Amino acid sequence: MSTSSLPTPDRAAELRTALLAAGFTADGLLDLLGAPAYAALARSETVPALRAARSAGSSPLASLVRLFLLRQTVPAADAARALPLEAALADGWLHRAEEAGGGDAVRAAVDVRPYGGPNGEDWFIVSDLGCAVGGAGGIGSREEGVVLGVGGASTTLAGITVRTPVGSALDLGTGSGIQALHAAGHATRVTATDVNPRALEFTRLTLALSGAPEAELLLGSLFEPVGDAAYDLIVSNPPFVISPGARLTYRDGGMGGDDLCRTLVQQAGAHLNPGGYAQFLGNWQHVEGEDWRDRVRSWVPRGCDAWIVQRDVQDVTQYAELWLRDAGDHRTAPDEYARRYEEWLDEFEARKTKAVGFGWITLRRSGAQEPSIVIEEWPHPVEQPLGDAVAAHFARQDYLRDHDDAALLEARFVLAGEVVQEQVGAPGAEDPEHVVLRQNRGMRRATKVDTVGAGFAGVCDGSLSAGRILDAIAQLVQEDPVGLRDRTPEAIRLLVEQGFLEPVADH
Repeated sequence: MSTSSLPTPDRAAELRTALLAAGFTADGLLDLLGAPAYAALARSETVPALRAARSAGSSPLASLVRLFLLRQTVPAADAARALPLEAALADGWLHRAEEAGGGDAVRAAVDVRPYGGPNGEDWFIVSDLGCAVGGAGGIGSREEGVVLGVGGASTTLAGITVRTPVGSALDLGTGSGIQALHAAGHATRVTATDVNPRALEFTRLTLALSGAPEAELLLGSLFEPVGDAAYDLIVSNPPFVISPGARLTYRDGGMGGDDLCRTLVQQAGAHLNPGGYAQFLGNWQHVEGEDWRDRVRSWVPRGCDAWIVQRDVQDVTQYAELWLRDAGDHRTAPDEYARRYEEWLDEFEARKTKAVGFGWITLRRSGAQEPSIVIEEWPHPVEQPLGDAVAAHFARQDYLRDHDDAALLEARFVLAGEVVQEQVGAPGAEDPEHVVLRQNRGMRRATKVDTVGAGFAGVCDGSLSAGRILDAIAQLVQEDPVGLRDRTPEAIRLLVEQGFLEPVADH
């Protein structure tokens, strides 16, 4: 694949105006297709959308759906009502084709997919035609340099990224440019890199068609293209798949095992400005005789706090099947599929890998002598976007690092919003077996507390110090207040760390 066949962005603003005028937006697609067909299209299942587009006739929006999302040829006259046809042909967004009946027709050269930004922006993600992610039959192409569109991993990373205004951001392994596009909304300067030159051109198209500022585009692997440069934000949805070999650039890193993710994390610290964040998706091996937490903890660079969340674990057979299907290998001859399957299992056996974990890795360059490294397994539902929750997590680590037990007792707290209390016990029992505090926002955590912890959290409104609240509880339950003060800071610390209690700033 070469970049010479890709569209040019010179008149992208004119094309963008036409797409918006036709209602070719995320909201417009939802209205035209209906929720079930719209959701199916996000999974790369096109039949429901084809039916909906047929019902819409030859309207400009229906024509654009057929062209860019369903890969159909469209009569040239219909396309001309939807967009500046001659400009789109000249710039390479469309190619001339021929209808079955012999009339003039056009077809799309690339996939152009409407994408709603976090503040209601109408954006467009440009990728190789038919290479949206998520279909049960794989991406539809096994060409090495293929560039994918928006998938679940892309939107997950976009959702967890901290969105505070920054001076500089780096999107490492940019692909079709979705992370660079998000970063352009809150970073003064955006740099995007990739080993695939086609990916850089697609990023250029995505930014231009979305009306976003241009980014600095650099070709190369990992941090090599940026030299010694440092950034306020680094994001990467890298080719993290642990596979035998490097068949597909978009997913296979070409390093053994989870070495690519390890290298990315280890090198990130040297490229972060003080206070800067690096946020990645990744896979890591679960190796016989080794705790996976120790494995990823060893990756964290010096001077960085870290929050690593394992979202899913698959045994090696599930993992191999997932990615063989992603490449469409299940459609090949059975003996070829079996051969590749054997290769994956041989690789895992040689590395003593019994399972593979998937999750999020966030680093923050704190410079702390005693860094905060939190590694946890959290397979439960969360509420995206989580960027604010990620920033709050690290702010809480700073607070707890700066406050010993005596300082915690002098501090004041408020119960976080949308925390509810649940009492768990046998039906009809006079007293509950235990009390659970549950968050309905962010990570949606739940934690078990005793009656003192529940009572303490319930009266935290910022007006009284923790110590005074404990003294009142001690009097109420007829307990020694000194003993209660001695044993409770650990519980307070846990409630603060997990976001159930928020410190009140002293003024």
